[in-house]
Formats: sequence, structure tokens, C-alpha cells
Amino acid sequence: KQILVLGLDGAGKTSVLHSLATNHVKHSVAPTEGFNAICVNTEESQMEFLEIGGNESLRSYWKMYLPKVLLLVYVVDSADHARLPVAKQLLHQLIQNNSTLPVVVLANKQDLEGAYCITDIHDALALSDIGDERKMFLIGTHVAEDGSEISSSMKDAKELIAQLVLETQ
Repeated sequence: KQILVLGLDGAGKTSVLHSLATNHVKHSVAPTEGFNAICVNTEESQMEFLEIGGNESLRSYWKMYLPKVLLLVYVVDSADHARLPVAKQLLHQLIQNNSTLPVVVLANKQDLEGAYCITDIHDALALSDIGDERKMFLIGTHVAEDGSEISSSMKDAKELIAQLVLETQ
């Protein structure tokens, strides 16, 4: 069972995944063309993440993988105000037919000037419209300087994801 990592191109999915896997920062500048699979080991479990690129040509594949996953991690660029409506629309379309799939939204790039705060992201993505039956979390994250250790927000995200995986297995 996998953890699906989705979001628009440029949201920081690959950098987030690398940070979760290695506990160190490596910025990825090239967009993911296709798929990216990473295994992350914690003391309690082994988690397999599958990232699917976020450009328009790849979004049609997103729905095919949803039925097979334990958890959806949806990454948004907190500073990309113009594309938040598209991110919202895609998220709502993805989960409308699966009312129990847990969702972790990572409001990424919190360190950038002009980034929306968590409450603004919550409103922009209309997360309160998604329903009460599902476990849903919103965490503000950022990937720090290349080579440094991951931020405490990334550590929190990793712990939360590991906990959710244990609960859903």
C-alpha cells in the first residue's frame, strides 16, 4: 500500500519527498516527468511514497492510483496565489468519490515572502467543505537550505504520516 503525493507542478513535491526520505534538504528544480517512488523507513514502519508529476498532461493519471493508496499527501505552494483555485478544484475532484481516504495537505514554501498563512490556505482550498468523516490535516512546511537538516514542520509532517499509515493498515 502506497502513499500518493500529488499537487500542481512547482509545489515542491519532490523536495518534500526527498526531505522526508533523507532528513536532509535537496531542492529539486526539474519538474517530475512521470512518477517518482521513494521508500521511507521509520522505527515503526516502512512507507512507500508515489509521487505523480503535477503538470496538466500527467493529472489524468492521478485518479487511477487513488483507490490503491492508504493516504493522500497533497502539496500546495503557499506563495503561488494565482494557482490556488486550480489546486483547490483538483483536490476536491480527487477526493469527492472517496469519503474515507485520509488527506494531509502540506502548505509548502511557508518561508517565502508573500506566502499565505495556514488559515488563508485553509480558506483558499475550501477545506471545511470536504466533510467530517475523513481524517484531514493541514501543515505548513518549508524546505530549508540545501544540505541542512529538515525543518521541525517537516519532522512533524513525517511523524503524522507515519502515524496515519499505522492506523490505516
